[in-house]
Amino acid sequence: MIRHKAVYRGGSGEIVEKKSRFIANIKSVETVEEAQVYIEEMKKKYWDARHNCSAFSVGTEQVTTRCSDDGEPSGTAGKPIVVVVTRYFGGTLLGTGGLVRAYTDATRAGIENSDIVEKIPGRRVDIAMDYTDLGKLQYLLAQNEVLTEDTEYTDKVIIHALFPESDKEMLKKKITEATSGRVMTQEGEEVYFGTVDGEVIVF
Repeated sequence: MIRHKAVYRGGSGEIVEKKSRFIANIKSVETVEEAQVYIEEMKKKYWDARHNCSAFSVGTEQVTTRCSDDGEPSGTAGKPIVVVVTRYFGGTLLGTGGLVRAYTDATRAGIENSDIVEKIPGRRVDIAMDYTDLGKLQYLLAQNEVLTEDTEYTDKVIIHALFPESDKEMLKKKITEATSGRVMTQEGEEVYFGTVDGEVIVF
């Protein structure tokens, strides 16, 4: 598992270059099939456009990538984008360099209107404790910027935390030392996690 950035919520952006409109639409997908469905949706939505160029990347370990210049000169549209960019032709030819810049700028506009999340490889960890250790644990977790999903309050307190894989052993050691071994941690499943606008997201 590697740390990487990904689109969480897609967006759209538009630029105009010499009267040609370039509209970028971005979507987060998990599979090749989802990507193909979205590309077809955009082609139907912008059926009257001159071009609907597309590119996508699916996966982190085994990555599948595909792109289509959709009739534009080879290499001018598909390669610089990871989205569907629709072009309404404005009557003026832009040339290869102009097309690359226009598709790239449209894509940038779409990305700027999307929510991007850094997906951190980690693990769910349950931290069980008596109420007397709660304040100390909350302070320790805050000091180490540990994200939490939930906290259960019954006869004991259980904090459902998210530990980055790279810091997991160090955090467990700190918890043990801070509480003289009174607090137990139990590792759960491997996950990716991150935050968008302060909201904790688990993948």
